Amino acid sequence: MVAREAGVSTATVSLVVSGKAAGRISAANQAKVEAAVARLGYIVDTAGSSLSKGFSPVVVLIATDISNPFYADLTASARAALGERYELLLSANDPGSQAGPEAIRRLLSLRPAGFLIDAPSAELADGIPPGTNAVLLDAPGIDTPWPTVNLDVAGGAAELAGHLASLGHRHVAYVDSVIDAATFRVRREAFLTAAADLGMEASHATRSLTAIDDARRAFAAAWPEWRAAGVTAAVCCTDTHAYGVLEAARSAGLAIPEDLAVAGFDDLPYSRHTSPPLTSVRLPSGELGAAAGRALRALIEGTDGESRTDGRSLLGRDAVLGSELVVRSSTAGNA
Repeated sequence: MVAREAGVSTATVSLVVSGKAAGRISAANQAKVEAAVARLGYIVDTAGSSLSKGFSPVVVLIATDISNPFYADLTASARAALGERYELLLSANDPGSQAGPEAIRRLLSLRPAGFLIDAPSAELADGIPPGTNAVLLDAPGIDTPWPTVNLDVAGGAAELAGHLASLGHRHVAYVDSVIDAATFRVRREAFLTAAADLGMEASHATRSLTAIDDARRAFAAAWPEWRAAGVTAAVCCTDTHAYGVLEAARSAGLAIPEDLAVAGFDDLPYSRHTSPPLTSVRLPSGELGAAAGRALRALIEGTDGESRTDGRSLLGRDAVLGSELVVRSSTAGNA
């Protein structure tokens, strides 16, 4: 229909709609095809094209908690690393929920080239069908044959515990996520273990969504008990949780950090501009997305240099990106 409307061959239309017209057809014919496409409202059937060519340009990023601004750099960097050949689609869950194996099976109907799966549960990792191209991001502690790119959340948690102990804190509370992802479990357990080893009591905890208002409400409800227990520091599993704690603490008339020290994980760009600026464990989301995108592209295109069994990658060693504690005045008043 487009070829007939434009008065050109179907081969010419194919070159234009596939983005391969440069240097192969005249500018005039390209303009005719583009005008015909616009008039007819023609849309390329990428699913049919994928079946005929044996290649899908679609990569699906499964994001555990899209409300966290951490995903902005991760997504942009993964997209850039995949290159122009691929389209990156985002699959997000409802707040507070986590994707399970059924999500992978449902998304396979799109015939994607592969998956980037961030902060998965062990159940999800175990449920990935053999033969699927997949890379797991921020999946510490998960025993899996799938290639992974992890963040050193445990090392950052231990460094944060040491920082608070050096300031003389002895009773510390922990604000956790309602999502039971491996990354949240590892950072929580690593902090609690390090805190105990340093003589701190960190048995006081609450959970909330990764949303400022929900974290604010969770802290406000927990604070009377924490205050009675002598809590002088609150560690939050993400910076977004910490923003809610800072807001609630100010509303309660607390001075930060004199009455309550507050710290988080991620080191989001906003964290240096909060009042006061937030101490946080820097987790390089952009590097995470870029490394995972490169790994998945190598897996899809067969350039990872490794053999496979039942379609599962045998890349062996996991990539681990370092973390860094960034101390600001929410814990150390003169930082």
